[in-house]
Amino acid sequence: MAKSHSPSIKDDELYDALRDDGMSKEKAARISNAKAAGDKPSEKGGKAPPYEEWTKDQLYEKAQEIGIDGRSGMNKAELITALRDH
Repeated sequence: MAKSHSPSIKDDELYDALRDDGMSKEKAARISNAKAAGDKPSEKGGKAPPYEEWTKDQLYEKAQEIGIDGRSGMNKAELITALRDH
C-alpha cells in the first residue's frame, strides 16, 4: 500500500490497520510509533463507550463542544466520522 501519511510513522502496517479500523490519524500514529519503539501504549483512559454506543444527541453535543462545523445536518454515522477525524 502506498504511504499516504507522514514519514514520521515508524510502523506503517500497524498505522494503516488502525486507520482502517476507524482510529484517528493522531491516535493511530501514537500507538504505531510507541509499538515500533518497544513501548506499551498507556492504559489510561478508555472508560467511555465507543461512539457507536452513543445516541445521536450525545454525539451532536460532543461535536458542538469541540466546534465541528456542519454538525446539524449530519446523521449519526457522519457525526462519528467527524469526531474521529477531529
